[in-house]
Amino acid sequence: MSQTDSKVLALGVLAGAAGISLAVVWYRNRQYRPNVPYPGLYLSSNADRLGESTALQMGQAEVLDRLGALIQCVSELKEEIRALKDALPQLQDNVRDQLRGRGGAEGVARKVSPFHRTTPTRRKRASGSAPGADGHSSEEAESEGGYMTALTDSEEEEQNEQRHSDEETVDELTALLDRADGLHNSNGLEKKEGLQTLLERKAEFDQKCQFLWRLARAYADAHDLTADLEEKKNFALSGKKVGEEAITVNPMCAESHQWYAIMCGLLSEYESIQNKIKNGYLFKDHLDRAIELKPEDPLSYYLLGRWCYAVAQCTWIERKIAATLFGEPPSATVQDALRHFLKVQS
Repeated sequence: MSQTDSKVLALGVLAGAAGISLAVVWYRNRQYRPNVPYPGLYLSSNADRLGESTALQMGQAEVLDRLGALIQCVSELKEEIRALKDALPQLQDNVRDQLRGRGGAEGVARKVSPFHRTTPTRRKRASGSAPGADGHSSEEAESEGGYMTALTDSEEEEQNEQRHSDEETVDELTALLDRADGLHNSNGLEKKEGLQTLLERKAEFDQKCQFLWRLARAYADAHDLTADLEEKKNFALSGKKVGEEAITVNPMCAESHQWYAIMCGLLSEYESIQNKIKNGYLFKDHLDRAIELKPEDPLSYYLLGRWCYAVAQCTWIERKIAATLFGEPPSATVQDALRHFLKVQS
């Protein structure tokens, strides 16, 4: 064999060994990377999975937003229902105050019925809670509008019924007060009948100062018409208690202070010197308050003139007792009494 043929044979052997080595290496790499035939296909599947995960997260966020808006609406609805329950017991008083005209425009604005206390934020949150929820927002707005309409109709019916009831009550009270005034201005047994007429309705109108001070006046009339000393004292004592009730109900009523002072003066005729002086101070204080509230009433000046004249006629021992109990005895002169009597005529 020539030298040239030997070289060709050696090169062929080396090439075959290299090919076998490459085949072995390729086979081993194939075992460590199974089921990955094409890198481009692997990258495409990862992108699809990432897109699906992002869409799922966006859907979950939308659902959570809607649930949050729904929970907020339910909580606000509970607050409105709670406010409604708290305001219902006061509805009767509010209507009565409006009928009497004491509230005026400001009172109506301050005492708005809880049926009208709707929160606009709830509609905003329901309409803009999540993207794509326009259909749900319109349905919630429509249902809320129907809810408000039903409540408004119910409120109007209740107010109408309450208005009729209050008007009937006011008419009955007005008729009763007119009858009491008529009996007070009459003579004899008819005047004494006024006390019984008012006592029969005391449980119904015991929170009306106009009724209470007339009841105290009726006790004073009964005191003047009876001859029994024990009955006189009982009438005076009962009238004083009713006068206290009238002042408690309405401290700004001049007639309540006036007739309470009168009952204190009547009761002082049957008390000890100590209580007589105490009632005298009460008489003066409440009479001054009555004149302050209603300075054009001549009866108050007449009573004040009588008080000044009685104080001017007090004995030495009565003045000492007053100084001991109250620090300073009441002081008045006959000239003071005359000055107040003259105001009655003016």
